[in-house]
Amino acid sequence: MFNKHKFKASIIAAGMNMEDVANFLGLNTSTLYRKINGSSDFTRIEIKKIQDLLNLDMCKIGEIFFT
Repeated sequence: MFNKHKFKASIIAAGMNMEDVANFLGLNTSTLYRKINGSSDFTRIEIKKIQDLLNLDMCKIGEIFFT
């Protein structure tokens, strides 16, 4: 299950916002919000890009995407 609170906290901790993440992933901001709210799933490639962008370790990725 996706943990949107930890995801948003990680974005803020990296000094970014949702628009920055959406642009980095090549997504529309509304598409990113659909993924965050569970209407659509993140792909493995998107998760890897998010890990690199936010400089997250595997443990943190697990807490956000696979709880």
